[in-house]
Amino acid sequence: MEKVGYLGPEGSFTEAAAATLVPDMKRVPFRSIPDTMDAVAEEKVTQAVVPMENAIEGTVNITLDYFIHHQRMNISAEIVAPIEQHLLISKGKEQAWKDIDVIYSHPQAIAQCHQFLREWLPDAEISYMNSTASAAKYIMEHPEENAAAIANDIAAKAYGLSLAQLKINDYEHNRTRFVLLTKDEHTFQHELITPETTFKTSMMISLSSDFAGALHQVLAAFAWRKINLLRIESRPTKTGLGNYFFIIDAEIKKDNVLIPSVIEELRALGCGVHVLGSYPCFTWEELNGARAIPKVRQK
Repeated sequence: MEKVGYLGPEGSFTEAAAATLVPDMKRVPFRSIPDTMDAVAEEKVTQAVVPMENAIEGTVNITLDYFIHHQRMNISAEIVAPIEQHLLISKGKEQAWKDIDVIYSHPQAIAQCHQFLREWLPDAEISYMNSTASAAKYIMEHPEENAAAIANDIAAKAYGLSLAQLKINDYEHNRTRFVLLTKDEHTFQHELITPETTFKTSMMISLSSDFAGALHQVLAAFAWRKINLLRIESRPTKTGLGNYFFIIDAEIKKDNVLIPSVIEELRALGCGVHVLGSYPCFTWEELNGARAIPKVRQK
């Protein structure tokens, strides 16, 4: 059986995304995003699922930077899933949740719950973990600590924890984009792919030099071909201050005409161009059905 790596441990949002995108593959957890991506390069797994972007906190920088600078792979699919963060605590301590001393979670999860923590647990120490699931696992393994984790209900079930407070994320429409990575170019197959399925082609573009109108010329190569751009982001090249490349997501499936002509035009301008993947895009509801949990917050 083929294996898919994911940011673990068991019970993470990333595992749920992996189970939804490739349900027939054996899931293998790794302790960090770089370790998950390295596992593909080292052929410990054939594919990997990692978080790429959050609606509240933006790009998951460790994913994008490691992908660009260390483990360049192919994006073969994406799924956008709703993110609901809960306050998890050891069983029997539910009524004392306002008195906890330490909160464990991933940095993005902590940031997504900033207002709740500021209002209800302003004196609690924050301790960062590699994932929300690892935070939940830690609470299970250390019941003697007066601590809680921020994670999802899947992690609560996996590690036998109580949901002290539900949906503590500051914004209701919190969603995360997860991507499926493969070592080489890979055509993702799924029975739900239809002519109406949205496809993206992601590209990394570097400018030959910083001159007036350089970015405008790059964007014009897409605009006059009527290719819609879904996302444009600049990231440092890590070669010096002021040096950046651009990540562009175009709403188009890679073809034999438009995308090659865009690449040719950009290279004629002296730009560096690398296609990061052309892939179908799904939502959690399309592939897995909606899960509703009533919003409850005790005071």
